[in-house]
Amino acid sequence: MPVEVEEEVIALPEALEQARARAAGSNLPYAGGVAPQKAWELVQNGQAVLVDVRSGEERKFVGHVPGSQHVAWATGTALTRNPRFVRELEARLAKDGGKEAVVLLLCRSGKRSALAAEAAAKAGFTNVFNVLEGFEGEIDAQQHRGGSDGWRFHKLPWVQD
Repeated sequence: MPVEVEEEVIALPEALEQARARAAGSNLPYAGGVAPQKAWELVQNGQAVLVDVRSGEERKFVGHVPGSQHVAWATGTALTRNPRFVRELEARLAKDGGKEAVVLLLCRSGKRSALAAEAAAKAGFTNVFNVLEGFEGEIDAQQHRGGSDGWRFHKLPWVQD
């Protein structure tokens, strides 16, 4: 007689359950999106791991969130897609629960991190969320970022090398 093993279900904070419900309603292929302020709160409370998916150059020269993990979605100035992204993400999160870890992905504006979240979800990550607005925010009419949204605009913690 086969023995049934129950999967451990991770209880998500209410904000992430709400994000998951919104994502399902919008047919997003990943768990959902979270505002930068909520993302920082979740990280501070130990309820999620923040992974910066920008290139190493962006992190170094633009700045990054202290304590964030780094797995580049794309590399170099041409932003060439990292073919090892999913494997590197899984390795980086091994101690945090692997594919079941609660992960918040952050990029410049929230677009690459959405693509990265989709790839991670397709690879079996169950709790991957996109940080909306990104680190620098959307580009404005003057071709500038950070004037109306983004991690830095909201005055959340960041450092620069």
